Amino acid sequence: MTLKPPVGTSPHSTGTVDEGAARERGRLESIQHNVDAFTIGLIQDLPVEASWNCLELGAGAGSIAYWLAERCPDGRVVAADIDIRYLEAGRAANLEIQEADITREDYAPGSFDLIHARYLFCHLPTRDEVIRRAADWLSPGGWLVVEEPYHLPVETSPFPLVQRILAAYQQKYGEYGADMTWARSLPAHLARSGLSEVSYSGNLGCMGNLGADRWLPLITQAAPALIADGLITEKDLAAFSDLLKDPAFIDIPQVTISAWARRPLETPNSPPP
Repeated sequence: MTLKPPVGTSPHSTGTVDEGAARERGRLESIQHNVDAFTIGLIQDLPVEASWNCLELGAGAGSIAYWLAERCPDGRVVAADIDIRYLEAGRAANLEIQEADITREDYAPGSFDLIHARYLFCHLPTRDEVIRRAADWLSPGGWLVVEEPYHLPVETSPFPLVQRILAAYQQKYGEYGADMTWARSLPAHLARSGLSEVSYSGNLGCMGNLGADRWLPLITQAAPALIADGLITEKDLAAFSDLLKDPAFIDIPQVTISAWARRPLETPNSPPP
């Protein structure tokens, strides 16, 4: 019997989806390979200063935290994750690795000039509350940047096999409180959290052709649980691997919605009338 993980964790972090560290590292590195350039482009468009203190939530295998440590050499970068096996503490002098469940962790208000999270909040049952708290961790003028997947309706895929596999994937992660459509509300959540200058962008997630190396590790990592629950078969998994090798196979299963906003600068109290 597989127990559901405690609130705030995900099937990735608890090992209930996959017990293999190598598969999890492959999943994390495939995400980095495919979307780091987009993420870095977003952050570079902000007025990042060398002295900024940064927080990377759900740091994964660390690529963005490492980049921030280089970009902000006079500041401090905290790389926080519930599973820190894939993070290198000695990568930079200004990098701090922190094992933390952010649904329970609380940082002092005004601690960070930049907070970034990618593909994290969709897995948190208390995601709305954590967004509000993260906004409070920003210093005046600081930025919160959040990137989350928005899965397009599975039945709209032109490929029945993809429909079947992604329906199974969404069902399994839904059992752990994940919501793969929550990203649509992300800009509104930032605005309701008292942040200003809300902006947003989208990045199409391709399956097939150039996107093959991202989706195969993702589905392979989840496959043992999906097969054990009878949601897909070994034959489905093999057919999916073959489909990704077909140069004529292209599908767009999701859009990554990235949104960012700023904590307003504090202004002196207006003089009494």
